[in-house]
Amino acid sequence: MIHLAGFTCCLGGIALYLLSRNTGGVVKSITRVHHLKDLEQLVEVESKVFPLIIAVSGNVGSETPIKCEHSDILGVFLKKTAEQQVLRRNWRFSWVRKSTLMQPMTKEVPWYLDDGTGRVNVAVSQGEIGLALTVGSDVFEKAEPVSLVQGTLDYLKGLKILGVRRVEHIVPIGTPLTVVGEAVKDGMGNVRIQKPEQGPFYVSYVPLDQLISKLGEWSRRFKYASMGLTVVGVILLSKPVIKYILKKIEDTLERRRRQLLQKRVVDAAARRAKPVTRGLEHRSDGTSRDGDVPDLCVICLDQKYNTAFVQCGHMCCCLTCSLRLTTCPLCRERIQQVLKIYRH
Repeated sequence: MIHLAGFTCCLGGIALYLLSRNTGGVVKSITRVHHLKDLEQLVEVESKVFPLIIAVSGNVGSETPIKCEHSDILGVFLKKTAEQQVLRRNWRFSWVRKSTLMQPMTKEVPWYLDDGTGRVNVAVSQGEIGLALTVGSDVFEKAEPVSLVQGTLDYLKGLKILGVRRVEHIVPIGTPLTVVGEAVKDGMGNVRIQKPEQGPFYVSYVPLDQLISKLGEWSRRFKYASMGLTVVGVILLSKPVIKYILKKIEDTLERRRRQLLQKRVVDAAARRAKPVTRGLEHRSDGTSRDGDVPDLCVICLDQKYNTAFVQCGHMCCCLTCSLRLTTCPLCRERIQQVLKIYRH
């Protein structure tokens, strides 16, 4: 599971990095046109080599604008929605307002951008730009009176028809817009902006400078996010490796500890087996004894061993060292109980 999460984070980081590079490349590939009067000459020179992606700003205009039905606002995109509102009686015999949305109707006309120095046609439809439209009119048409018989039947059914709410959304003439797209010449020799087959395409209310800055900011955000995901992925992938290395180090230290303990046991056994001359011998605690070398603890090599381990029965450690052990230093069997041995 850790490997999968780490691999996924690394892939996400790579994807965000590529997206940041792509966004940054998009910003660099856009040619900013400050005056529309210079656009025709620019298309003549640069569009012959590769698709020319430009960014322009201007006010919306049209030769044949659309007029709202319930207002005098003129625009280029129009969307009409109708909503029938009724009152229905619920199970508590109270009236509740409900509405039913009817099929919307859309309409659009050819339009252009004008910045005062020139104009350029924009060959895109409303469905391609996804632009938020302005409310041009919002009216409520009350239901016409019906016959007494029909009204009575509707009332018995628990229904009262209130009327229809009609809303018109529009992009008004004169609205400032920023368009990023491909600049080409049509069959009549006029310059137009269209949606490119490959490359950026935007239609926004945001001014040109802010739009370019926003694209650059998103590129930086993607880059930082890719770095963070990559670091997390590397940590998750390297965690099992680090765990394996720590386990190897722990095993090596345990093996060295066992070798040192075994050496102490061998040294203690050799010391007990070595013949000694009778006489006065000095111990580490400063006392002396007359006779053989005492049976020393194989751990501290200072105190006498005075305990026995259950179940193995070995006697090789003092009480202080025995209480610190979990396994017998001679046979490595688990110590279940430590018994203190009294020799006299």
